[in-house]
Amino acid sequence: MSLRELYQEIIVDHGKQPRNWGQLANATHSQAGHNPLCGDKLTLYLVAQGDKIEDVRFEGSGCAISVASASLMTEVIKGKTLNEIDTLFHDFHILVTEGKLPAADLGKLAVFSGVAEFPIRVKCATLAWHTMKAALTNETNPVTTE
Repeated sequence: MSLRELYQEIIVDHGKQPRNWGQLANATHSQAGHNPLCGDKLTLYLVAQGDKIEDVRFEGSGCAISVASASLMTEVIKGKTLNEIDTLFHDFHILVTEGKLPAADLGKLAVFSGVAEFPIRVKCATLAWHTMKAALTNETNPVTTE
């Protein structure tokens, strides 16, 4: 199976059946995000305990790339420390903007390397990530990719 086939399979799967979907009543952080170019909207809910993300969920609507990115992000950051999440954010951003796989293993997130070929889709893929960063820094304004 080629990376392109895997990309399509994982993106479609997570786009149609997102993981960690729904609200968290006990969220310690939450943030809304919007990509007006594509119409993607999401709200992210996090439970942080000390320096670690104990739980994370999201809800919203958007294109398959946006929903799949949020779904995979929630799987990956759960149980991680804030420092680990900062590194993941940085590595993921390089992956989707430059198409380069970083030295660190991104696991399933590597399927987003093809996004770099379509710059208009970078905002779709990174919306959840920017929303997560804003939530963790207690930003008061909703995140927008504009």
